[in-house]
Amino acid sequence: MTLSACPESAILFAIGIQNASALSAILQCDSQTELASLHPEQTRNTGDEVTKPNSAFERVKVDPLADSGSATIDQGMARERGALQVMATAFFVLFCIVGLALWGLPFYYDFMVQQFGWTRAQVTSGNALSKLAVGPVFGFLAGWMVDRFGPRRLMMAGILMAGTALIGLGGIATLGMFYFFYLSNALGYVCGGPLPNQVLLSRWFDKSRGKAMGIAYLGIGLGGAAVPWISNTLVQHFGWQAALRMLGVLIIVIAFPMAFLVKEAPGRQEESRAAAQVPVKGAFKTVSFYLLALGSMGSIAAVSGTQQNLKLFLSLDQHYTQGEAARILSLVLAFSIVGRLLMGWLADRWSKKYVMLLIYTLVAAAIPILFFARAKAPMYVFAVVFGIGLGGDYMIIPLMTAEIFGVQVLGRLMGVILTADGAAEAVSPWLIGRLRDATGSYSTGFLALMGMALFGAVAVAALPKRRRAA
Repeated sequence: MTLSACPESAILFAIGIQNASALSAILQCDSQTELASLHPEQTRNTGDEVTKPNSAFERVKVDPLADSGSATIDQGMARERGALQVMATAFFVLFCIVGLALWGLPFYYDFMVQQFGWTRAQVTSGNALSKLAVGPVFGFLAGWMVDRFGPRRLMMAGILMAGTALIGLGGIATLGMFYFFYLSNALGYVCGGPLPNQVLLSRWFDKSRGKAMGIAYLGIGLGGAAVPWISNTLVQHFGWQAALRMLGVLIIVIAFPMAFLVKEAPGRQEESRAAAQVPVKGAFKTVSFYLLALGSMGSIAAVSGTQQNLKLFLSLDQHYTQGEAARILSLVLAFSIVGRLLMGWLADRWSKKYVMLLIYTLVAAAIPILFFARAKAPMYVFAVVFGIGLGGDYMIIPLMTAEIFGVQVLGRLMGVILTADGAAEAVSPWLIGRLRDATGSYSTGFLALMGMALFGAVAVAALPKRRRAA
């Protein structure tokens, strides 16, 4: 597959080249800021030694002539290497847990419908039932464990569960086994997906947290954009069940070594224990928390209901070929990379509330285009608009939570919010699939998805711009 034959591959290639300078700047920003905090007496505020923070990053130079400054420089360099490792780990873990495991499974739904005679509601119900069973219990527990013990251990367990789930789904023949392995995949998502990665990144990065989150979350877009082509190729050569087993092995081989070798933020073990003692009840008494939870639930439901049913809609209802459907799915997730970069960049410059509102508006605006899917051209417009909104949707939630409530309670609050979002993410695809089975058309379901997205936007519009002083 050449770049000219696959425009979304060209998009990914170009974006990858342009990200090198952004990554270097992020690491320079946070490592140099760390140098200043570790040994402030070694910094000078004369002449051009310190540049004013009117550019993207604040640069602090250390006097190289000071003998005692060498240890500080070494610490800063070690932190820069650690930050690079953390960002790479989050990238590849999200690539596997979300990009391959979560976004990859809907590619196989139509094969299950055709081979086993299951309905659309049944193949989308695995995601719904597993997340509803896992979320209320393990979501809260996972948030507490991340705050108490750090994200690394939880991440490793999640990777093993998600990889094993796909291997198991490659050998199913009954609905019972389908539900069992989907349950394992949901556990893997809770333990190894966005929650631990968001907390890990938030603890390593401060001033450039939005950009760091955006670059790490490129893993989701890249994995999601690649998985339709990987799956299509594997299915053609080995069949859909063997293809699923190979994806499961790939997840473990790529992500587990990265999580095993990653380090917690220096000096954060005691802070993690202290953070676990910080009371979180005050957040639950604020209107902002419930607006944030409900708003994110609405938009996540719209995104998930659309994405999980998109392959079924294109291949079975609109009679797209497997290659044509794979191209649309891949293009959506290729433009989600653009969305993550763009929204991460905007989140460091604009009010995060307005960035969140922009994202949710894009999602709501994209769904009506699906009514014109018989023509190919509108679907490419849909892929661009929906992909950009999708790219920012998941990433903006922890940024907005930290903006309003602070980082110390982020793990526990995200445990609750992601549990609520997981329920919405689970029920919406099943509901849309059931509406399609009952009415014979996706029209009613698409209208419902538009309503969910608009509800999320209205809730976010009522949020405060930033954390209110106590």
